Amino acid sequence: MTPLEERFEVSNPAIEKDAEWIPDISEIWKSDTSTYKYVKNFLERLRSRRAVSDEEEERIENAISRLEKIVDYPLTALEVSPSVDEDQVAEIFVRINSKGTPLNQADFILTLMSVFWDDGRAELEDFCRRAKAQPLDNQPSPFNHYIKPNPDQLLRVSVALGFRRARLEYVYSLLRGKDLQTKQFSIEQRERQFEVLREAQKYTLKLHNWHDFFKVIRSAGYPSDRIISSHNTILYTYALWLIGKRDFEVNDRELRKLMARWFFMSALTGRYTDSPEARMEQDMAMLRGLSAPEHFVGALNRQIDVVLTNDFWEVTLPNQLETAAAQNTGQFAFFAALCLLDANVLYSNMKVKDLLDPTTKSSKAALDRHHLFPRAYLKSMGITDRRSINQVANYTLVEWKDNVSISNKPPREYAPQMERYFTDEELAKMYEWHALPERWYEMDYRDFLEERRRRIAQVIRKGYMRLLN
Repeated sequence: MTPLEERFEVSNPAIEKDAEWIPDISEIWKSDTSTYKYVKNFLERLRSRRAVSDEEEERIENAISRLEKIVDYPLTALEVSPSVDEDQVAEIFVRINSKGTPLNQADFILTLMSVFWDDGRAELEDFCRRAKAQPLDNQPSPFNHYIKPNPDQLLRVSVALGFRRARLEYVYSLLRGKDLQTKQFSIEQRERQFEVLREAQKYTLKLHNWHDFFKVIRSAGYPSDRIISSHNTILYTYALWLIGKRDFEVNDRELRKLMARWFFMSALTGRYTDSPEARMEQDMAMLRGLSAPEHFVGALNRQIDVVLTNDFWEVTLPNQLETAAAQNTGQFAFFAALCLLDANVLYSNMKVKDLLDPTTKSSKAALDRHHLFPRAYLKSMGITDRRSINQVANYTLVEWKDNVSISNKPPREYAPQMERYFTDEELAKMYEWHALPERWYEMDYRDFLEERRRRIAQVIRKGYMRLLN
């Protein structure tokens, strides 16, 4: 085998799917070992089997070129003296990786755990691994339908619970044994801080706590991660729930209701989407100096009231719904509100919450997002702007079989046909749930969008009020 042959022993992901009919390249190599001619001949053989687009051709050439250069990639090994102690080993690892592979503060803390509490890191990683796959033996497991966590994510929860911190750089210094007042390091300080982390992680990974918390999310109207746009919202709400449960000993029933409202507010507003550490650090500061259960409850309720004002519902939220973003928190909150209100799917007798149930698996999703004014119809009306066509207010949830039958029919054609299966009373309730004006399909499209945004905000508010009351 020539050196060039050895370079191309690794399969190319760009063409791996066609591996069963990739031409034999041994003869090509024998005739010409230049990379350029090899690629050229390879592509010619490939084109004899199927069409190859310009984009795919470029991708294949780039992949092979990158593969050829792998033999020139430098690898550096650093040998650490046996006389170096554990602290220095951890420091060496952190310093090297901070100059090479970018690591975040969670990686640094996990490194310290490997050195000073390896069992704790192994426990954390095992928990996360088991949370990613449903157990076959029905044994207790962290598996759930909301999040498949990584160790660094659950580390943040333990840190928030144990140290009331969201910024991990502070905790990294503490776990190294640094006194934040004197700036001095000591083994005793390090051991005390690791004991705090041990207790916090034990409580965080307790299966009863883990699964009991998911009841909070479900009671907030979110049956699965399908309508949750941020895992940070799950993780930081979990941390606050644990703090309320362990440190403030809030009554379980009251805590669940409070944290359901907190999760709904946080998911709706994207509280932990931008600069999540800074936002959570402020929430942690809000709890400092508090001790009684009613203080914890009062602090969170005040924060919710500060965010969800009357202006938010009537002005801010309708304006935020003027978007075509697929992962819109307002749209997801609308679906959650429909679950809370026990609403039927549009033009169906099935409940939204039942068809969003993640335990029901099928080759086709039970629910589809459907354009109320189909794309083809709008284009025929001269509306071609993607932002206008795909606005949140132009979407609704329908059963997939209805989506197929509706297809690209004009709303004036399909809506009356769907309406004939329901009484006037049923239609009035259905249109109220789905924020639709009467005879909406006869409205001007721009007027429809504006009116429906306002109505969607009202439905979301009704869903939230169900939590409040």
